[in-house]
Amino acid sequence: MTKGKADQILPGILNEKERELRNSFLLQVKNIPGGKSIKKCIQCGTCTATCPVSYTMDITPREIIALFRAKEIDTILSSRTIWICASCYACTVRCPQGVKVTDIIYTLKRLAIENEIFPKKFPVYALSNSFVWLVNHLGLSYEPGLLVAYCLRTNPFKLLGMVPLFLKLAKKGRIGFFPRKIKNKKNFSKILKEAEIVENIIPMHES
Repeated sequence: MTKGKADQILPGILNEKERELRNSFLLQVKNIPGGKSIKKCIQCGTCTATCPVSYTMDITPREIIALFRAKEIDTILSSRTIWICASCYACTVRCPQGVKVTDIIYTLKRLAIENEIFPKKFPVYALSNSFVWLVNHLGLSYEPGLLVAYCLRTNPFKLLGMVPLFLKLAKKGRIGFFPRKIKNKKNFSKILKEAEIVENIIPMHES
């Protein structure tokens, strides 16, 4: 950095936040089978042309790789793109270089959640967090609970307008007031905890 301009970042020099995000991303990419293929991207745009929801994205799949190379991880994590991805794997299947685009986007999504970097006025991440919370606690997804958890994280007043519909569905037996319980909930919780431990150990070991 130049003297007197502490906030100025010279070209090619990462600030501390970007450096940490980039290192964390690279460590997680190592766990993706074929994750190193990200280096093979030739910026042909096939992924963007193939993506059925690219028209709704503020950063296209091709631009994600370009921004990564430009050391703009924070920009990627702040975009709507990683939350819009439909996980159809069309981009991965058609990539001429075999880049695991969909898996890379999933990695970016996990990184965004871990660092609490979310796009403004686009609370779809709240739906993801609510779903994960429910599965961890119940062992399955419970739609009414998912809706309540999501609204409480975004706009609680939305729940009031949905009460009539909920009662109507419940009356017809289409939805339950309470979630079903799965068998061996303790074993399921142990599996999730073990998965988290493995996910944390592997990057540390490989680094």
